[in-house]
This record gives sequence, C-alpha cells and structure tokens, in this order.
Amino acid sequence: MRSRQAIALLALVGFFVALYLWLHALGVGGALKCGTGACETVQTSAWAVLLGLPVAFFGVVGYCVVFVVALLALRPAALLQRSWSVVLASLATIGFAFTLYLTYVELVLIHAVCRWCLGSAVIITAIWIVSLLALRSPQPRIDPVA
Repeated sequence: MRSRQAIALLALVGFFVALYLWLHALGVGGALKCGTGACETVQTSAWAVLLGLPVAFFGVVGYCVVFVVALLALRPAALLQRSWSVVLASLATIGFAFTLYLTYVELVLIHAVCRWCLGSAVIITAIWIVSLLALRSPQPRIDPVA
C-alpha cells in the first residue's frame, strides 16, 4: 500500500511540473523560472513538439494516468490484486523510457538541459523504481477477522 501511495504522491507532483511546462508552451504561463536560460532553449527547440502537441502535454496526461491508476489501486478491494502493481510498473516503464529519450535529446541534440525537465525525469525515475520494488514485494496477507 505504501508504494502505491508514494506513486500517487510522486505522480501528483510530476503532474504539476508538467502542467507548468505545458502552460508555458501554450503561452499562458509567462516566462519560465529556470535560472539558467537553458529551459527556454529546450522548450523552444524543434524537439519540444511531438505529433503537433507540446511534449509537456504528454507529461500531463502520463502523470494524470499514473495518479488515477495509483488511486484506483489503493481501493481496499484492489490492495491484494497484483495486477494493479503490474499496470503501474508498465506505465512507469513507458514514462521512464520516454524520459530517457528526452534526456538524450537534451544532452546530445539540443546541448541544453531544462531544470524543470530534469525534475520531471527524477520524479518519473522515482516512480519507476518504486513500482519495480512493489512488484518484487511479497503479496500482503489479510488476517481473517473473527
């Protein structure tokens, strides 16, 4: 249960980071508060758009899906179902793989690193690690109530 709670909390934080970047991409959020200027370089690069949508939009959707699944997995009836842990680990693996690609793009192709993107990468990596550890944990037992 603790791992699912941690995943939900991390996904919520990641959602707000991605939302901030998405609002910036839409022109609603104003200038990025980054401190180095590299965030603007990354966010205005050719790789900041995928399938006609800002990359941050995919982060918003991805974190939202992970958050909702983690909440559904916290229902009493779902706590003993390993399938929820498998779904969370699968979603986290997809997010982690996408983040590896984006980090490669930042480092190798753009030659700039966005601190907000780095923060999101840390968050999805933490979600991925927690979800994998949850898969390795033994199935909890419920003691019968007399």
